[in-house]
Amino acid sequence: MSNLELWAGAECTVNRTGDDYKDQLILTGHHDRLDDLAALAPLGVKALRFPVLWERVAPDPQHLPDWSWSDHGLGLLQEHGIRPIVGLVHHGSGPRHTSLIEQSFVEGLAAHALSVAGRYPWVQDWTPVNEPLTTARFSALYGIWYPHARDERTFWAALITQIEATRAAMKAVRSINPAARLIQTDDLGRTYATAALAEQAGFDNVRRWMGWDLLCGRVDRTHEFWVRLCDYGFESRLRSLVDDPCPPDVIGVNHYLTSDRFLDHRLKRYPAHTHGQNDWQGFADVEAVRVLEPPTGGLRGALAEAWQRYQIPLAATEVHNGCSREEQLRWFAEAWRTAGELRGCGVDVRAVTAWALYGNTGWNTLLTARGLYEAGAYDMRSGQPRETAMGHLLAAVGTGGEPPALAQGAGWWRRPARLCHPVVNRPAALRAHLGAEIKGDKRRPLLILGATGTLGQALARACAQRDLACLTTGRQQLNLDDSSSIEAALERHQPWAVVNAAGWVRVDDAEDEREPCMRANAEGATALARACAAREIATVNVSSDLVFGDAAQQSYCESDQPAPLSVYGDSKLRMESAVAALAGEHLVIRTAAFFSPHDPYNFAMAVVDHLRRGTRFAAAADYMISPTYVPDLCDAALDLLIDRETGIWHLSNEAAVSWAEFATQVARACGLDARLIDPVPGMQLGWRARRPRASALVSVKGAAMPSLSSAIERFAHALA
Repeated sequence: MSNLELWAGAECTVNRTGDDYKDQLILTGHHDRLDDLAALAPLGVKALRFPVLWERVAPDPQHLPDWSWSDHGLGLLQEHGIRPIVGLVHHGSGPRHTSLIEQSFVEGLAAHALSVAGRYPWVQDWTPVNEPLTTARFSALYGIWYPHARDERTFWAALITQIEATRAAMKAVRSINPAARLIQTDDLGRTYATAALAEQAGFDNVRRWMGWDLLCGRVDRTHEFWVRLCDYGFESRLRSLVDDPCPPDVIGVNHYLTSDRFLDHRLKRYPAHTHGQNDWQGFADVEAVRVLEPPTGGLRGALAEAWQRYQIPLAATEVHNGCSREEQLRWFAEAWRTAGELRGCGVDVRAVTAWALYGNTGWNTLLTARGLYEAGAYDMRSGQPRETAMGHLLAAVGTGGEPPALAQGAGWWRRPARLCHPVVNRPAALRAHLGAEIKGDKRRPLLILGATGTLGQALARACAQRDLACLTTGRQQLNLDDSSSIEAALERHQPWAVVNAAGWVRVDDAEDEREPCMRANAEGATALARACAAREIATVNVSSDLVFGDAAQQSYCESDQPAPLSVYGDSKLRMESAVAALAGEHLVIRTAAFFSPHDPYNFAMAVVDHLRRGTRFAAAADYMISPTYVPDLCDAALDLLIDRETGIWHLSNEAAVSWAEFATQVARACGLDARLIDPVPGMQLGWRARRPRASALVSVKGAAMPSLSSAIERFAHALA
């Protein structure tokens, strides 16, 4: 076998809901930044799944195709020696004049394939239809995408139409390039179930193969579903596929953490949104990883089963995990390791594909709305691609190196915290699918200063949830006033990075105690960063919105000029300036107005406390801030640290509200009486330190945190 290859791809779905088309290339910004492809060659990417989609190139048969985007992109790939795998439809149903259940889809896709192959006759690898089985389920069984059907016969019609279209497209391509290869992708998982639902699970576990079975001409009289599909009227179409199959040259397995499912007839164990129904029984359909112990076979099991069934070369054609950065690293590293191990056992796995290079938008809504953005190897939220730690990992494995240290540790799918529902035990024999268990944690830790503070404790909780090795220290273990104490702690703990969450926090008291505030926030913080720089240890330093003054603006971005009005703000600005002058990797995070359900000493908790007791609460109506939910702040800060970002970043939940408006939103979310909140001028609150009238933080580097409304909702839920 040749070496395991690194493939990649941008999320490129163009799907239809009603009369609306959603284009992931536009939503993620990749459509306007094709030149970014040039950065892939140094990563060691050998092949790129590249869309020349029917809906984008030739949406209207009355107009000439637009080849400009694909000409430029494929030219770049040729220039940089990256092999394209051309896709023609990706979760789509074609232009408006056709659909997945019409013969015109087959004829139209074949015509488009002929045009594409004629223009790019040198392209060898093709995926005419991405994930036909999955697309048929979402479009014709669940009613989510066009044509929004919800019955089994239409589902089978949609699947068979896509398979016929794939065969017709490959015939068209091979009329120009006889050596063209079909790389056929689909999601592949396994369904598990309680005994009461064994028949449904058995049905699902046959259905999952049907796209590949149809292409391979396997759905004949001996197939489990032959009679079922013939009863729906598809016998002649099945016979045609048996007589004239189009087997893949490579089977592309797309396996996600949600791919393995568990069906349970005990509905009361699960929330209502998981409940479903077949013809005879209701059941809950949940991610198997959230309920089964031991865990399922996952990607290893999917690849092994596909090889056993078809004996056709395999590739993992989509590897992506929409989660925190280290979990993304662990998921890809596990996939890469799994592919290598299977190759060692004789399974012909050709490649592992880093999917959603430039992120994706809206998969949390199943592409029915704009939804949440998930970063990939690049984060596009600022409009410019920012390479994340995933990019660093790809560069390592793609050039023959090892995954970075942060890719070690057990992913959440391997930890007890994955279990969200009552545990269902399975035979222990299935543990054969698991990797080696970690016998001891010898990883270099993240050192967190401020063990007793709000942020320090929150960061430790976040690290525990994310299985990031960390140590917290207080003043006794690491005294920022004492350089020898700093050196001793760094020598003792050997951290890979340090987060300085310690320091002076009493804004008003600093007006009377300037020297200790400066020692803690400026001088001590700088000494720590300097010592870390000498040891090539990255640092995270926490600053504040109070570095800004009373300029005639409502919000501030990273490049705006600071002009602190208080001693506290001045101490933070001095730290920023000193750290910026140091060598090394230093991240400075400006944030504001912490709130958290885990700490009683913050504004939002004070609001809840007063209103629960039925007492009035005064809040400034004339000072605008951007509240920051501490759990979101911790996750965003850790992701940026893992990405090795440096310089100043603004992190908040990016909403400009007055303190009084913030209090009102908290009250309403918690079901409390907002009429007890008294909006007052800030001068009536006894503040001794001057504060800017408007200090909302925004970022030109990309919105790294969820909305304020989402944060307040989660805050209220945690207190319920």
